Amino acid sequence: MKFWTGVITDKVQESKSFYVDLFGCEILYEDEGGWFVLLGLAESELGFMQPELTTQAPIFRAAFQGQGMWIAIDVVDAEAEYARLTALGAPIEVALREEPWGDRHFVLRDPNGIGVDVVQRVAA
Repeated sequence: MKFWTGVITDKVQESKSFYVDLFGCEILYEDEGGWFVLLGLAESELGFMQPELTTQAPIFRAAFQGQGMWIAIDVVDAEAEYARLTALGAPIEVALREEPWGDRHFVLRDPNGIGVDVVQRVAA
């Protein structure tokens, strides 16, 4: 078994561009109508789907409201990623910092309002 997640959003294409352009995600699947895309990053998968699709069960129709969710991306060198993404003009929300529990990280906001925590796990 493994986890993967999806976000129901009007911003399917913007989301695809964000994760492909900034993190090099691979497009694993994209339908011809643009209503769904599944992205891959190493062993992880992240999907984006348009809301209110009558072909989907009601539980999968309401759009994400932009709060209460985060995505973490583990990296080997948070400082290098911070420099790279800052140079690309990425939407940095929290500057690079060290946490007492041993993480070095910074946070971006994706097109859906989701916090993307770019984390280097450093021994405390």
